Amino acid sequence: MFTPLVRSDQRAKGETYLRGLLLDGRRKSMQPMADRLGVDHQGLQQFVTTSTWDTTAVRMRLARRAVDVIEPVAWVVDDTGFPKDGKSSPGVARQYSGTLGKVANCQIGVSVHAVTDTASCPLGWRLYLPTVWDDDAVDEAARPEVATARARCGIPDEERHRPKWALVVEMLDDLAGYGLRPPLLAADAGYGDNSQFRSALDERGIGYIMQVKGDALAHEPGVQPVPRVWSGRGRPPTRTEPRYPKTAISLVEHVHAAGREAVETITWREGSKGLMSSQFVFLRVRPAGHRVARDADGLLPERWLIAQWPDDEAEPVKYWLSSLPATTSHTDLVCYGKIRWRIEHDYRELKTGLGLDHFEGRSWIGWHRHVTLVTAAHLFITELRSDPKAAAPA
Repeated sequence: MFTPLVRSDQRAKGETYLRGLLLDGRRKSMQPMADRLGVDHQGLQQFVTTSTWDTTAVRMRLARRAVDVIEPVAWVVDDTGFPKDGKSSPGVARQYSGTLGKVANCQIGVSVHAVTDTASCPLGWRLYLPTVWDDDAVDEAARPEVATARARCGIPDEERHRPKWALVVEMLDDLAGYGLRPPLLAADAGYGDNSQFRSALDERGIGYIMQVKGDALAHEPGVQPVPRVWSGRGRPPTRTEPRYPKTAISLVEHVHAAGREAVETITWREGSKGLMSSQFVFLRVRPAGHRVARDADGLLPERWLIAQWPDDEAEPVKYWLSSLPATTSHTDLVCYGKIRWRIEHDYRELKTGLGLDHFEGRSWIGWHRHVTLVTAAHLFITELRSDPKAAAPA
């Protein structure tokens, strides 16, 4: 993994840092790791924060290796929070973190993971920058202070506030540049509710299955758009594309219209307490919205709507939209929709075992190097687990 590091001392420091991440110990910040390794922590700090080595080259080697080892059935995108006490770390702000379940002072890391039901590993990372870290986006009076904070953290000038879904698209494009494309993409409603994100995946030919909220709107598949007609009175309409004659209804209403008779019981995998199964409704719909891309005839794309509606619940509890082919089996749709559970396993292991959120540095490059090295450690133990010849613990 460290072949792109041309200097032997950098490769040696990289291997030392990895050993520190893999050793037992509650904290995986530099001083505790250096103490356990019996080395000078300043050497580790210099390697991560000021040494000259290409994070991108190492990360792409890791991504290729992860895809070869895991042979993923899907890629999963998500984000996770890194709680912070102060205000000096890049990207830190009071913002909502799904990991913490509340608004807190934290950084947010966005990631893409290769997954199966038995293995997974991150393929890419981006540090999310809230608007308060973009001196082009804040009030003029605040710009000097923000510019100073950016310079102190070494944030590149081209790194600006962008929505999290846009960071994911950038990672997908970067990985595609190295010949890596997802078999399909899975995400939670934080990404699935965004029609711009779904359209970006459509433009790239990437199939997806993503959770959405039940109040999202959609048309029935058979409803056709009709040309707009101007009555000749008032101003001519500014929009010229065909319009749908009926108002779109919520996904909840679509499922209720299908009724309980449409429910199927699906088993998707073996859990720690036995087979996991529930009841689902499967429908074809055309998701609505002015940002949803249409074809030349003004037709909205047809998609799968999957709703989990357990027998003991009065209302469906989860919804997904998927661009997978109409011939996809219902069992496969549920398996793909539920594959996101691996991401929680990743984050738990990355944080509690490998110190993903233990980095105490305040530099942009330091954060990205730390998460890259943690990814290398995670891939190493993933390979050990998947190797049938690896020695089992006593």
